[in-house]
Amino acid sequence: MPITPKKIIEILLIILTAANLGLAYYLSRVMNSPTPAQAGTGLIIEKGQSPAGIARLLQTKGFLKGRIAFRLAYSFYYSPRFLRAGEYRFEPPVNPKKIMLQMIAGKILLHPVTIPEGLTLKEIARLLEEKAYPFEGSFPEACLKTELISDLDPKAANLEGYLFPETYHFPRGVEASEMVRAMVGQFRKNFGPEELARANRLKLTVREIVTLASLIEKETAREEEKPLISAVFHNRLRLGMKLDCDPTIIYALKLEGRFDGNLRLKDKSLASPYNTYLYRGLPPGPICNPGRSSLQAALYPAPVDYLYFVSRNDGSHVFNRSYQEHLRAVSRYQLKNSRNLR
Repeated sequence: MPITPKKIIEILLIILTAANLGLAYYLSRVMNSPTPAQAGTGLIIEKGQSPAGIARLLQTKGFLKGRIAFRLAYSFYYSPRFLRAGEYRFEPPVNPKKIMLQMIAGKILLHPVTIPEGLTLKEIARLLEEKAYPFEGSFPEACLKTELISDLDPKAANLEGYLFPETYHFPRGVEASEMVRAMVGQFRKNFGPEELARANRLKLTVREIVTLASLIEKETAREEEKPLISAVFHNRLRLGMKLDCDPTIIYALKLEGRFDGNLRLKDKSLASPYNTYLYRGLPPGPICNPGRSSLQAALYPAPVDYLYFVSRNDGSHVFNRSYQEHLRAVSRYQLKNSRNLR
């Protein structure tokens, strides 16, 4: 009985269907099989790498037993979606399908960096350098992009005070400008319409509030003391008294590269606009990057009439209203401590 063209087509269709089912079964088995590489192993996919190049790299690094199945699965089921460049870390269970889906989704590895409260922008740059954080560009230069904050602080010469202390997560190779943008963005989230309205009621600019917050940040790490420190500064500003804030002199010395860790009596006569022992009012700008609690303290000082405070040398302070009480506290804590040190 002769085979008709119709029969030939039916046979070919059966063969193709069987081949497709066989290929699908093979690809499914291979793509869902555990990889030879150890879990947690990292991988960097450079920009511009082709699917074939990525498959070759995966095989070289031990993520694939064979790259052909990976390329076929990508071509048949996922193309034209892209395998995105970046740094990846694959957690268990790891198989080629999971790897491919993670790359298509662009779930790249993010590196954490914690910016503590009270660092200057130069100290943040040094921190990133010491930790060998994988970013591109110059952090200090990125901090000169004052257009990021000019609507709130048109007098800003750099972004000192606006690099909000926080733990950030960035991908490898992130530009320094993007890191700075994220930090300023976090500042804006913590200094929104409510804070702006409060600053206006105090008749202070954003720059003045941030500067005041930076002084508070450097004077104490104790949350409960920050509104009290703020009250002392607010009261002194209202009365036209000098702030007599040691951290402002330290900042001035750091700007000149002359601070060796010790503040001496002669430094109180330093000819600098940041010297609050010589000049009344706030210094020209922030002396560090304050956190949220210091910003809130600057906006909401405690309702007290203190004008003086002195350290107990244990991280806490004694607050007083009169100069005589202050001198007694200095004698008790500072002079006694000096004798002990000698």
